[in-house]
Amino acid sequence: MADPSSYRPEPGQIPDSPGVYKFRDEHRRVIYVGKAKSLRQRLANYFQDLAGLHPRTRTMVTTAASVEWTVVSTEVEALQLEYSWIKEFDPRFNVKYRDDKSYPYLAVTMNEQYPRVQVMRGHKKKGVRYFGPYAHAWAIRDTVDLLLRVFPVRTCSAGVFKNATRTGRPCLLGYIGKCSAPCVERISAEDHRELADDFCDFMAGRTGTYLRRLEKQMTAAADEMEYERAARLRDDIEALKKAMEKNAVVLADATDADLMAVAEDELEAAVQIFHVRGGRVRGQRGWVTDKVEAVTTGDLVEHALQQLYGEETGDAVPKEVLVPALPDPVDPVQQWLTDRRGSNVSLRIPQRGDKKALMETVQRNAQQALVLHKTKRASDLTTRSRALEEIAEALDLDSAPLRIECYDISHLQGEDVVASMVVFEDGLARKSEYRRFQIKGFEGQDDVRSMHEVITRRFRRYLAEKEKTGEWTDGEEPGDGEPLTGTERHKDDDGRPKRFAYPPQLVVVDGGQPQVAAARRALDELGIDDIAVCGLAKRLEEVWLPDEGDPVVLPRTSEGLYLLQRVRDEAHRFAITYQRTKRAKRFRSSPLDDVPGLGDTRRQAVIRHFGSVRKLRSATIDQICEVPGIGRKTAETIAAALARAAPAAPAVNTATGEIMEYEEDAADTADAAHGVPGTTAGPSGEPVSAGALDERRGQER
Repeated sequence: MADPSSYRPEPGQIPDSPGVYKFRDEHRRVIYVGKAKSLRQRLANYFQDLAGLHPRTRTMVTTAASVEWTVVSTEVEALQLEYSWIKEFDPRFNVKYRDDKSYPYLAVTMNEQYPRVQVMRGHKKKGVRYFGPYAHAWAIRDTVDLLLRVFPVRTCSAGVFKNATRTGRPCLLGYIGKCSAPCVERISAEDHRELADDFCDFMAGRTGTYLRRLEKQMTAAADEMEYERAARLRDDIEALKKAMEKNAVVLADATDADLMAVAEDELEAAVQIFHVRGGRVRGQRGWVTDKVEAVTTGDLVEHALQQLYGEETGDAVPKEVLVPALPDPVDPVQQWLTDRRGSNVSLRIPQRGDKKALMETVQRNAQQALVLHKTKRASDLTTRSRALEEIAEALDLDSAPLRIECYDISHLQGEDVVASMVVFEDGLARKSEYRRFQIKGFEGQDDVRSMHEVITRRFRRYLAEKEKTGEWTDGEEPGDGEPLTGTERHKDDDGRPKRFAYPPQLVVVDGGQPQVAAARRALDELGIDDIAVCGLAKRLEEVWLPDEGDPVVLPRTSEGLYLLQRVRDEAHRFAITYQRTKRAKRFRSSPLDDVPGLGDTRRQAVIRHFGSVRKLRSATIDQICEVPGIGRKTAETIAAALARAAPAAPAVNTATGEIMEYEEDAADTADAAHGVPGTTAGPSGEPVSAGALDERRGQER
């Protein structure tokens, strides 16, 4: 714990103007970001008597080792900069709403020649119409299934569409009337786009006119004794009405608004948001956060608005945002929302009528979400704390290991040797700090040498960054999962989360005594003696320590053992995923991949010109020169590369039983069949069946 007076700036040094400030810990990591109308007044509040501070604020200022600030012109600029820094630095003491998933949207890709209806998550793309968000993807699929009867818009992937165009046969939805089959030209591109526009209009709430038109058509068909057509129109109307029932009208004036409610106690807060479009509730979402700083309800609302609209622009920000409490001050936040939308946004508290009644419903949802979360979290917190304490006691550590790193080696019969590093903080996975490695020091299979190399590389980087002289080396790649906040763009010592800058209290390796000894030896060679090491052997789940002849045996019911198993299994999963990815890339290799000077564009042009690698092999150099962009020298190089490679056997598409001319056809068709595996080219060009791949996977560690 640091003494705040040791880094307190002189009062005259702090400007009396708007700005954003950052507190950093002893490792130079940013642990808190805040904004202020007056930096001098706000920062003075942090350096008063510790006894007068809120407990969480006291923890923050005693964890910090320095403070710095940036002056801006207006409070709106301060709000924008604060949001940017929170996203970039991910400070541990700021309010962060935990969104347990990326909420799905119903999307219509109007930017394609044949628009497609699909479920989308993540960042919004230009030219795509979005409806939602929805709480569950199945809710979108149910709605789309009902609407496809009336609006048979394309829903297939690009691979399926391409395959149907090539074979002249539509997919199943085309045969049962739930797709207008533009892939086989049953409908023109213009008519299909008009159908997609009608679909979007219906989803946007313009339903009355369309239903009345269908009812008139049904009546006219009945009058003309076209009873089958009238029955189809009747069923269409019923399907549309059923889809409309899924989005009940709650506001009569076709309001576009987001309603936000907050339920909180001293430790945590839950936020619920209802998205109302055209007077109907189109989606719902919720977040929960720990109150790691002293905040008011207005502050929680402000942070939630930043997270909700920070990446959004245009129509994604509604005309009206209804909240339980206004931020203080409210004008900068309202101006920020207006800038995001491009037109005026009303930010207010509903006082009466239907909107206040709906807000009460949202509030009840928030209260229930908080109760449910606390019911789960109480057990989780207690369990995780007990697990960390048990590990510390079993391994004779001075304190509970709040940060644990686990390493695993993966390969297939000595090929594609890789390693993984996963990180758990406070007993929870921190995927943004996962890392993966390619073993480069030697060839072949040797788990002990591989472990020594990985630990050496990881902690050599730690020492280098600690001394502010480290540079990133090839073969050490970022992990999957959550976005890396700034680590891919910055290497200077500016407080951004570093790749290897933060040390663990405990290193866990997947293996027994040899792997543990290798890890300990690597740390000793680097002069690191304040990090504990242990290994978890799979056979009997024994915990091995360096220089110990006998393992530590934790009880099978031990929460500490369970946590170590979770960490080890996650490292194994991450390593296997990376190893399979590398192997799949190698299997998909082509003889043309290694042709010098032949990039992706010209390689694809050659394949398109001849239709297959098989036909290309039989072509003469003069015929290869006929491909646009291919000169004689390149043609000779291509011919030589194909001559060196063994001829590929015919590939069989397991989805259809059809013999393909070359490997690429099978790969395309497998993709078109929604992931049904076909054959894949092996490392020497021969096709490898799905069964063979499964047999190889069975040999993995």
